[in-house]
Amino acid sequence: MSTDQPPPGPPPDDDPFAKRPQEPPREPPYGPPPGSPPPGSPYDSPYPPPPPYGGYGGGYGGTDPLSGMPPLAETGRRILARLVDWAIIAVPLAIIGIPFDIYDRATVDGDDFQATWTGGGQLVFQLLTIVAYVTYDTVLTAKNGQTLGKRLMKLRVAMLNDGSTPPMSQSLLRAVVLWLPALICCACLWPLLILILILVDKPYKQGLHDKAAKTVVVTVAR
Repeated sequence: MSTDQPPPGPPPDDDPFAKRPQEPPREPPYGPPPGSPPPGSPYDSPYPPPPPYGGYGGGYGGTDPLSGMPPLAETGRRILARLVDWAIIAVPLAIIGIPFDIYDRATVDGDDFQATWTGGGQLVFQLLTIVAYVTYDTVLTAKNGQTLGKRLMKLRVAMLNDGSTPPMSQSLLRAVVLWLPALICCACLWPLLILILILVDKPYKQGLHDKAAKTVVVTVAR
């Protein structure tokens, strides 16, 4: 057996059995990650960014229910938009109503005017009127949240919880609550009741139809 001792001094670099000292762990790099704005940039803010458009509301009872929401529509613009929508449907219906003889029995007296909606062609015309108003409002609201009147006034109907366009089911519910009572029995009282509620409702300015469908009307840029 050999009694040779290893030479004094550090082991050679090619010695596979030599235990080399461990390197100190590398510290993570400091400074902003790649692609981040430089220090002092106006985008370098300690506050979180606001929620994107279309993600607002947060439902009832939130600490800031209007946070991230576009401006609510002014009541005057909502009234103008509704008048435009009413005229768009009422003018063609007035022409269509001539063959149904809806004007023959209409008088200034309220009882006689109400009688024009009973029986025969008058009843058919009333059903046609209901279908026209409800369908018009439902289809256009479900398409992009804008009837022609709202598009003209730069308004939009949106779901309260997330700002999305109302689906067909909510658009139908909204249109039925808005138009059906007014077209059947309360032509003056129902619109007035909805207007009063829009004026006094806080914080979302919702009418009865908005509350039923959980929608709001907001201002848009186009």
